[in-house]
Amino acid sequence: MNAVPHRLLSSSRPAIPQIASLPRTTPIRSLAPSRSYSSWARRNPSATCRQSIPQKCQSKCPRLQPSHSPSGFCVGRQFHTTVPRQAAPKDPYSVLGLSKSASASEIKKAYYAMAKKYHPDANKDPKAKEQFVDIQQAYDLLSDPQKREQYDQFGASGFDPSGAGGFNPDGANPFSGGGFGFGSGGFTVEDIFSMFGGGGPGGGGRRRGGQVEEAFGDNIEVQTTISFMEAANGTTKTINISPLVTCHTCSGSGLKAGAQRTACGKCQGTGTRIHFHQGGFQMASTCGTCGGSGIVTPKGSDCGTCSGAGVLRDRKSVRVDIPPGVDDGMRLKVDSEGDAPIIQGGSSPGAKLHRGDLLVHIRVQAHPSFSRAGADVLYTATIPMTTAVLGGKIKIPTLKGDVELNIPAGTTTGDRITIAGKGMSKLTSRKGAYGDLKVEFRVSLPKSLTASQRTLLEMLADDIGDHQAKRIMNVSEM
Repeated sequence: MNAVPHRLLSSSRPAIPQIASLPRTTPIRSLAPSRSYSSWARRNPSATCRQSIPQKCQSKCPRLQPSHSPSGFCVGRQFHTTVPRQAAPKDPYSVLGLSKSASASEIKKAYYAMAKKYHPDANKDPKAKEQFVDIQQAYDLLSDPQKREQYDQFGASGFDPSGAGGFNPDGANPFSGGGFGFGSGGFTVEDIFSMFGGGGPGGGGRRRGGQVEEAFGDNIEVQTTISFMEAANGTTKTINISPLVTCHTCSGSGLKAGAQRTACGKCQGTGTRIHFHQGGFQMASTCGTCGGSGIVTPKGSDCGTCSGAGVLRDRKSVRVDIPPGVDDGMRLKVDSEGDAPIIQGGSSPGAKLHRGDLLVHIRVQAHPSFSRAGADVLYTATIPMTTAVLGGKIKIPTLKGDVELNIPAGTTTGDRITIAGKGMSKLTSRKGAYGDLKVEFRVSLPKSLTASQRTLLEMLADDIGDHQAKRIMNVSEM
């Protein structure tokens, strides 16, 4: 008996070749259909793969007894696909401590606060790194208008972290209401690619949320060096940069006066090309003619000033206020002083264009007398042996001028005194909060002694009972 060829139903895999004919003496096992297949077979009786079994074969081979399928025929081996289940992302709103109605600025503000708190370089808690990753993932999701819209609509169970947002791991398509394939709910390959931003990648950090297009320029990063005292008191630096700015001739359109862009004829303005393969499967790719933008610029229509880019390099100076208390390695951000966005193919009417930011990396020079540990300032004071033994008063420098300090009697090298509020300004605390000045003492001992000094010290040794001290003057024998 020849085996009935099987078809792969609504799968993304290549078609399964026909099974070769088997000898009549070879027994054929009939496998019971899976629960999902049986349910599908009841809804699609005409598409079920069937094979009838001769009566005499049934009596001789109990393995060939027909299964109790709805159609009354023996159901052969079925092929079906499974979708690997991905772990659902954590609720991004809970991670950032926000409500679902939070605005973009609130999301950004919460992200910066949380990221600063849990950054592994600043937070030594072993769990801080994991929390920082969760915070970063939550911000990546919520800062993208389209991903946020998908998450709000389908939740964690139906959200694809890769950004497609399409398929429930249990096998149900949230866009079609269940079953196999794309067509049952009017959901096509073009619909999938439209979720990634208008059918293809755009230039300049392009995003499309609903009907409003947004484009983001790149950040500019520079480094500036300041002195220790400038870091303590705050300062202002002038930074020279060459950002991309909107072309003044074409106002950023990249076109000559009166010229217009047209819809791409290769992709009909969708930005994607659909390819049909054997078996009826479809694949979509970014249109190579328009680069995914869906529009093309007629030959000779580019702006002569910017060559169609819509932006130009320009020199400018930016005054950056550096707050008191800034530390070496910190980074300051000046909003919207970075590059203007480069938009491949031009922007759509009403598009929101955002310039990048200016990021200033701070380097702080070392000080000959002071060092710091966070907001605390460290200073080493050298005192003579007599002051250390007898006690006294000394003047020491601070960030705001000299102060007088009482030295307790019996001070030794390594002893410390803390002067509260005389350190660096605390950037992360309330306004007016400062660190402390920690003074460490080092006792200076004389390298050589006069005869009178040695006589006095030997007398002191005799008086306190120090018999180990070396005697030269032998005062006790006089």
